[in-house]
Amino acid sequence: MSDMKDALLLGSEGIKKTILHGGSGDIPKFVTGVKVTFHFRTQLCDDERTVIDDSKAVGTPMEIVIGNMFKLDIWETLLSSMRIGEVAEFWCDTVHTGVYPLVSKSMRRIAEGKDPVDWHIHTCGMANMFAYHSLGYEDLDELMKEPKPLYFVLELLKVQQPREYDRETWALSDEERLKAVPVLHGQGNKLYKQGRYQEATQKYKEAIICIKNVQTKEKAWDVPWMKLEKMANTLTLNYCQCLLRMEEYYEVIEHTTDIINQHPGIVKAYYLRGKAHVEVWNEAEARQDFSRVLDLNPGMKKAVKKELAILNMRMEEKNKEDKLKYKGMF
Repeated sequence: MSDMKDALLLGSEGIKKTILHGGSGDIPKFVTGVKVTFHFRTQLCDDERTVIDDSKAVGTPMEIVIGNMFKLDIWETLLSSMRIGEVAEFWCDTVHTGVYPLVSKSMRRIAEGKDPVDWHIHTCGMANMFAYHSLGYEDLDELMKEPKPLYFVLELLKVQQPREYDRETWALSDEERLKAVPVLHGQGNKLYKQGRYQEATQKYKEAIICIKNVQTKEKAWDVPWMKLEKMANTLTLNYCQCLLRMEEYYEVIEHTTDIINQHPGIVKAYYLRGKAHVEVWNEAEARQDFSRVLDLNPGMKKAVKKELAILNMRMEEKNKEDKLKYKGMF
């Protein structure tokens, strides 16, 4: 690493730091509960310095709370060496970068609007690894199979002490989060009944964030983890019910498919996905999902019959529209 000869070696082994732009003032106190806002760019250690992720490209800085068990805890170490306004490049060996693909997947999905959560959620990617054996991104799959040293270019924007900011649900203690879940769940249900679907989704999102943050500290598939998973799935399906009302059908299909891939016995997931397939004229997929609903719960025969009638009506309408559209073309 001859190009790093002027680097500052931090206390932790396998980390080298180079300051690209000096910051101002003293190094802040990074005590437990401090909220840190920063931009980051992650690059491979190849000749091209290939960019893996860049928060500036997304347009939203990262936020973490020190001591809150963020999955990539090395970032706490790196940030704790910086001043406000400083830009620094950190070379980190594989001992520190092994979990990065899991963190990156969560951040990418959130940035793409594919997860019912916010940008700063501390999600547990291990569950998805067990379920799919793929992270859904080719470059991250490669990193997962063969961990590599990475460069992290960090720009420290803001450091807020615990009393200097309003604590959002993601910044609460585990005990506070679990207490907040039923309250948020109830608020979401009330808003849903009032037809205020957008507002209801926000409550469900907050509750999911609370659960996922606690879940990261449990071993995947153990009893405590599964209890939290069941709670999260219930809230995600409520979120999907709102999305159906908001006509976000493809997002419903994606979220329910994620649940089904992990837990293939959840009736409501098939039912909601079937309803979404109906709305986008996926006839075969809708019939398959409703058939699965009846396999799992024959007591839903009446509800399924109603949905199949709606499907038949929608397909007839589509066929008529298609005939009119193509009339005279041949």
